[in-house]
Order: sequence, then C-alpha cells, then structure tokens
Amino acid sequence: MSNERGDHEEPAGATSSGASDWLDESIAFLAADLDLGLDSYGWLQASAEPEHQGTDSMVAETLPPPTTTLSQSNPGPVSTSAASSPQELGLPRKRKSPQHSSQQSPVGGGGGGRGGQELDRGGSTSSHRKPSKKGGAKAGAASSDRDARWAEQLLNPCSAAIEAGNLPRAQHLLYVLGELASFSGEPNHRLAAHGLRALALSLPHAVGHAAAAAVRTPPPCAFSAADPRLFRASLIRFNEVSPWFALPNALANAAIAQLAASPARGGGAAAEPRRIHVVDVGVSHGVQWPTLLEALTRVPRGSTPPSVRLTVAGGAVGTTPPAPFSASPPGYDCSPQLLRYAKSINLDLSIVHAPSLDAVQDILTPGEILLVNLQFRLGHATADEQEQVTVLRNIRSLNPELLVLAELDGGGRSAGGGAASEFAARLEHLWMFLDSTAAAFKGRDADERRVMEAEAGMALAGTARRGGREAWRARLAAAGFEEAAFGGEAVETARALLRKYDSGWELVPPSPSAGAAVGLRWKGQPVSFCSLWRPAQAGPELMWRGA
Repeated sequence: MSNERGDHEEPAGATSSGASDWLDESIAFLAADLDLGLDSYGWLQASAEPEHQGTDSMVAETLPPPTTTLSQSNPGPVSTSAASSPQELGLPRKRKSPQHSSQQSPVGGGGGGRGGQELDRGGSTSSHRKPSKKGGAKAGAASSDRDARWAEQLLNPCSAAIEAGNLPRAQHLLYVLGELASFSGEPNHRLAAHGLRALALSLPHAVGHAAAAAVRTPPPCAFSAADPRLFRASLIRFNEVSPWFALPNALANAAIAQLAASPARGGGAAAEPRRIHVVDVGVSHGVQWPTLLEALTRVPRGSTPPSVRLTVAGGAVGTTPPAPFSASPPGYDCSPQLLRYAKSINLDLSIVHAPSLDAVQDILTPGEILLVNLQFRLGHATADEQEQVTVLRNIRSLNPELLVLAELDGGGRSAGGGAASEFAARLEHLWMFLDSTAAAFKGRDADERRVMEAEAGMALAGTARRGGREAWRARLAAAGFEEAAFGGEAVETARALLRKYDSGWELVPPSPSAGAAVGLRWKGQPVSFCSLWRPAQAGPELMWRGA
C-alpha cells in the first residue's frame, strides 16, 4: 500500500482499495482477511463534513439525557543526591530526534518491538525486515525484555517513594525521569514520559504542591482533544497494524453473527427472522461494525433484508474523566457513514445514542435478538469490584441473549497491594502497548501513533483494579451470568487475522486449563481476553452451541 507516510510496510495479507474521501488515502479493511467478502473500508467513503439527516428508514437518533496544563522543564530545588545526571547513573540522554537516531536502550540494549536499533531508524529509507517467526518475540523474551525496560526501573521506585512520602528520593527520581522522558523515541522514553505525567498528577496529594510544580510535562493529544479527522485516521490505522482491539472485535462479530444465524426461538428455519439489537458499550467508535453488518447480509433470511438496531450507550459506564479509549472528540459521529454503508448492502439499520443503560431498558422491543458488547470499559471505570458487579447486574436485567466481554488481563495478579503495586501493574500494560505499537508502526513517530499512545497513557493515572480472568469470572457469576464458548470457526478466524500482525503476538485459544475465553499475548505476556456470557439458568433455546 502506498501512502504519504513513506515506505511503511503493510502487514501480510492486507488488501488495497480506491481512495477514501474520509481519509484521503487508501485503507485496507480488516474484513478482507476475514473472508467476509468486504473490500476495504468502503463504508468510510464519505465526505468529512458531518451529515445528520436520516437515510430512508434508517435513522440515527439521540435519547434525552437523564487542570492544570503541564509543560516540560527540569525540577527546581532537589535533594543533593538528585544532582546526579542521567549519564552519571548510566542512562542515556533524552532522545531529541527519533527519526535520525540509532541510540540503544541503556539497560540491556534492547528498546521495544524487534530491537532498539531497527525501530529507532524512524524515517530511514532502509529496508525493514519482516519479523522472524523463530526470533526475538518469544525466544527468551521474558527475562531479557524485562532487563531492557529501564523506564520501569525508575518509575516504580519513584511511585513507591511517593506512596511512602519519601520526598528526597521522589525528587531525585523525578529529576532523572525529567531528563529522559520524551513522547518521541523508543518505548522506554515514551513510557518515562507517560509515567512522569501520571506521577505529576498524583504529586499534590502525595508529596506537596512544591514538588508537583517542579515536574512539568506537556499533556499529549488524547482522544477528546484530537481533530476528528485525525481521530478517525488513528482508529483505522491502529486496527490495521495492531490486533489490540481488532482481534476482540473480530471475535465479538463472529459470535454475534453466529447467534443471528441460529434458528428463532419456538420456530424452525422458516420462522420470521428477528431484528438484531446490539448494545455497544465498547471503544471501537464505529470501526467494529461494518464487518458485522456485512456478515449479517450473508445470514439466510429469505427475501427479508436484515434488520439491525445499534444502540451506542456512551455513558453506560460513566466515569469522570472517561475511561481510556471511550471518549471521542467533539464533532465526531460515525453514524452517517455507517447508515450509508448499510443502505449500500441492503441492510435496514437504525442507530440510537443512549446516555445510560437505564435508557436502553426503556427502548427494548419484544422479540428482538438482544446482544451487549462490553469491550474495555468496565475494567477502567471503577476500582470498586462491587460497583463493577452492579453494572453487570444492570446488563443482566436487560436479559440479553449474549454478552461479549473483553478486558485487559491482569495475568492473575492480586487486586491488592497498595497504590504503588497497582501503578506497577498499569505500567506493565502500558509498556506492552508502547512496545507493540513501536513494532506496528516500524518505529515511525506518526500522528496516529501519538494519538493512540496518549490515550493509552491516561490509564496510568486511573485507580481501577482489574485482576485477571478468574476475577472477572467471579464478578460475572455474581451478576447472574454463566460462561459460554466461542465456536471453532470464530477461533480460527481470529487465528487467521492474527497472522497479518507482528510475530510477537500470540493467540491463546480456549482450553480446559485456560477456560472458554480467547486470550491475546504480546511476547508471551498476557494482554487481554475476550469471552462470551449468557444469563445463568437459561433455557435450552439460549444454549450457545460452538461450531
């Protein structure tokens, strides 16, 4: 694929399409690799100007609704020990120009992705080698990769010093981090920058306003502050080069399409097809749904066009500030593009914007297939597990035929341990995000990459305690759900999709030991999982049968 970013190498299996007015460049649609017959991001072929009018019977409606800026400099007064420069501590100087630097990481020599040297070429026109299936990503990854993560070796002690009220040590580490932090460069420098900003936000409550004022880092351009066009481009580009969200989206779509193809309750194959109602409590901002809409047109329904209602419950898991990846910039609305695309494939689509799950309860229609898509929202929403269970019980009260849950995987870590322990866990997930994104973008400091990484960095300042799959299994059971299994076809589709991304990614299929969820790993470390749930004590008509 040719584009304005230079010689970026597309993931294997990507296909090309004509120019898109929405992005002013050709964009390969994920469905091309899902054997769904949909070419490129055709649904996005629409002008950038927002359109609000309805399209025939397809309408988008909205239900009635029921900081300090920091800039970078070195800290002022610090303790005597803080006078040590990063170089005196054996650490590198701050990266000034990542596009033309070949600097290696200071501890262990490896940056992120497939090695610091290759990634940090940035704008170089030298060839980019494809990742070796035998190398780097998994072989000896755990120990050597952790040794190279010097930013964590500074951020975690700094967080612990802040929690303990050790002001001299915190100031010393903040000074060193301030010298090294950069939102450009290899993943360690980026992690230092995001971590420093998160610690600065916590300083007024931990070690006093004087220390907080000494740490000034510019807030990056996250979702809510991004230009709507750049926001759209960032979402699509990220899904092209990383499976972080694309893989759970593909699994959810496959499960929803399979349920839609199952016989109607109380009738045979000739029974009147039911309307499909998807409640979206996710973070795709519309990018997930074209694949599903196209797949639904392939479901046998006689002469009746598929009918779908999409309810976007943007405030269903309300937090202040919003959970990472859940917000969108003012003026962004994917509804017109989705409606036009649905009309082009002869699908009856309506879109409703609901402020809360309570509002969804008021618009349910008897006889429709109700599915709830809860992706990467609840884990960031609150640190209180009982509050999470309460939200899940509210979803259970809707009586959905299927709930799709995708969340970050804490890898079995305990939810306890104090603020420093939770910060370390979030820091580890952010490292995997930055490391995998560096590999996905071949080290290039693209605008789309900055937007996605800035939003990911917001999680560091949160308070949510997620835990691993077992913790989520217990919460869902307490809310009245029981786990269901993905069909074999859905798992194989996900496995095929993953082949187009960097070899550091690994699919963890369902197994007796791992459960029915499908996991995603980066360099052997758990990143996320996607799982299916149905109301407990469901009748035979709601039993989920795998392919």
